Order: sequence, then structure tokens, then C-alpha cells
Amino acid sequence: MHRNETSRPELERRLVAMVRSSSHLIAALLAVRSLGLDSWCIGAGAVRSLVWDALHGFETPSVLEDVDVVHFDRKALGPEQDAYLENRLRAIMPTVQWEVTNQATVHQWFASNLGQVVHPLGSLEEGVATWPEFATCVGVYLTDDESIGVVAPHGLDDLFALRVRHNPIRACFTVYRQRVKSKRFSERWPLLSIDAC
Repeated sequence: MHRNETSRPELERRLVAMVRSSSHLIAALLAVRSLGLDSWCIGAGAVRSLVWDALHGFETPSVLEDVDVVHFDRKALGPEQDAYLENRLRAIMPTVQWEVTNQATVHQWFASNLGQVVHPLGSLEEGVATWPEFATCVGVYLTDDESIGVVAPHGLDDLFALRVRHNPIRACFTVYRQRVKSKRFSERWPLLSIDAC
């Protein structure tokens, strides 16, 4: 290992420490855990922003557009279940804009909303692995014994290296480029290294 590389367990420890330092994210994790889902995490912007804010030394956390909750449930019948879960979460934390997505049915969303045929996913980790940037493919969850688990199918190197790279598994390069622009990554976090846009 080179001097500048950090092991995955060490990066996970750093991430868990950051999560524990965020009372807002801990409250959100407690809310989601109360739903009793088998396989779930809070991911994407909530985790990415937490880490990038900390690495930039920001005293005030970034405002989140929403909190992405992903879960995996093969028995779910459709989007009604996700709407039901969002309503339950709003009852617990009404100031949060919750977005709940069952990764077991996301292929149906692609078919009905985008006219795209994509293979069904086999697990929560497979779903997280498809998100448009490698640094975004990270989630955290809270276990019954208060441990914080990490879902990071591509690792944590990009997230902690402040590197934004296109993940081609499901999102095309055009979608990646639009996201980088619309989310104002370079304005919000000027230390980022953003691959070709």
C-alpha cells in the first residue's frame, strides 16, 4: 500500500464517525430503522454531502434536497408500498423530504417512466452499485445494536478522495454530465476533482 492510500476499514471507520457526529442523520437512521425493513440504507446525497462537507471544513452542513432511502423487498407489489413508507417517515420527521425506492422493483420504473428495459436487481448492494457517480454509491444503515453499517459496492476511495467519476453501469454519460451540472458539485465543493464533463 502506498503512503497516500487508506484501507477500506479505515475509511469505513471515518465514515461511521462522521455519521455519528450528525444528529440529523442519526435521527433519520432511527426513523428508517423503525420501519422494520429487512434490507435498507440511507444513501446518495445524504452521505456524499456529509463527507464532502467535512472534508471541506464546512461548519454548516449542506442543505439536502431529499433523503434517499433505498430498500430491497421482492414481495413488494409496486410503488404504493414506497409511498406508504414515505408517509410513515413524514409522520416521524415531517421536515424531511423523504424519497423511498425499492430496488427490487426499480426495473419497473425504468420501463414505465423511461421506456427502458433493464434487468431486475438481485440485492440492495446491486441497486446502490448502479448510481451515476462512484462517489455517490454509498449508503449507511443502523442495526438493532446501534452499530452503523456501510454499503459501498465500489468502495469509498472516490468519496474520500473528493473525486467525481461517471459510473456507467446504468446511467449514460449524458445523465452523469447533467447531474454534475444540476447539482452544482464544483460550486458547492470547490476541492472536488471532476472527471470529464
